[in-house]
Amino acid sequence: MKVIIIGGNAAGMSAASKLRRMAEDTEIVVYEKGKYLSYAACGLPYFISGVIDNQDSLIKKTEEDFEKAGISCRLKHEIIKVIPGEKKVKVHSLEDDKTFFDSYDKLLVASGAYPIKPPFPGIDLGNIHTLKTMDDGIKLRKLMESDEIKKVAIIGGGYIGVEMAEASVHLGKDTTMIELMPRLLTPFDQEFSEIARDEIEKNGVKIKLQEKVVSFQGQGKVSKVITDKGEYEVDMVLLSVGIRPAVDFLKDVQIQKARNGALVIDREMRTSLEDIYAAGDCAQIYHFGRVENAYIPLGTTANKGGRIAGENLSGKHKKYVGALGSAAIKIFDINMARTGLSEKEADDLEIDYETVIVDAKNHAGYCPSSKPVRIKIISEKCTGKILGAQASGQEGVVLRMDIFAVAIHAGMTTEEIGFADLCYAPPFASVWDAVNIAGNVAHGRK
Repeated sequence: MKVIIIGGNAAGMSAASKLRRMAEDTEIVVYEKGKYLSYAACGLPYFISGVIDNQDSLIKKTEEDFEKAGISCRLKHEIIKVIPGEKKVKVHSLEDDKTFFDSYDKLLVASGAYPIKPPFPGIDLGNIHTLKTMDDGIKLRKLMESDEIKKVAIIGGGYIGVEMAEASVHLGKDTTMIELMPRLLTPFDQEFSEIARDEIEKNGVKIKLQEKVVSFQGQGKVSKVITDKGEYEVDMVLLSVGIRPAVDFLKDVQIQKARNGALVIDREMRTSLEDIYAAGDCAQIYHFGRVENAYIPLGTTANKGGRIAGENLSGKHKKYVGALGSAAIKIFDINMARTGLSEKEADDLEIDYETVIVDAKNHAGYCPSSKPVRIKIISEKCTGKILGAQASGQEGVVLRMDIFAVAIHAGMTTEEIGFADLCYAPPFASVWDAVNIAGNVAHGRK
């Protein structure tokens, strides 16, 4: 059997590695448009800021590592067409500008996503960048280390925009963030968006909410951002306004897609076409809390989806338990994390829910290292079943959110998590951990 994998990052290489372990005799060929395989794209903002010094630290395995494992890797090769009826792909070699066809028995689409570049007037001016690939990160680090870059505008207030705002400040740049929506980090609820905004502004970033970019101006290089409310002098612009699935090579293929273009898959990572699977940012994935597919372009879901796809490409029928959209972000001196349903998602699903917000300590209150933690629980009103949770604080936030993720998968109630037997020692937690306290307060409302 021969398997072709389109895309050589998180989902694609997780699938390739798992498939190799499951089926030693299978021929595996990976086509990757870029120059790098299996790198930690989520670490790019920290590489740009200099917190991570060496780009090699972001590369999990090299081409040579995969080749030794019997996985054939074709870098700088772009898939430009898939012909399902003939089980062929059309490949364009970016090195010698030649095209050729290759055949497969099974195909995995793990092509990721493209950063959205709206057609603003002036969008092609120099020093307007996006951040998605290793090449993007290398270019941006070199540019932002230059003394010529003094004023930076970040368009978009999502995860990447916020992380890059911190990187920009870390590098001593005058930083402005422009966001079309009324708040930042919309996967979080309003209370936590406000915490994020306060922390970002406290560190010198100028935030412009509900402001629409109209155009960019400059002579060769961008020098000004024009919005519907003002003008901003800049030396560089980072566009971080969202992504779209990279599936243009399937435009002539009758394959089921979601409204945003993401491939629709079942819990075995199978698309609507026989012997074609998909995983990663190019596809939807099953959401455990919503009990339906959702678009969750995160490294965690890409790796898990790829691993399951790899197993099923070998002939198995493993089903994915489901994602919760669990995510965390460092924002200067605070950390924030979330899992499960937000209030908006619960509203969209017409769930009768209630919420509590609890302020507690990450350690025993009498310890000098004790820091505040804020936890929000969203639970089903009639049963107390935990639907989602969010938290912020300086330490211990993310691992506590992991407790809630497991609790949601286990179907736990607020009463049950209130009495969960969590570790206690004064340097690590209170005798009633912040998680217990939040659960007990939520249950006490019944």
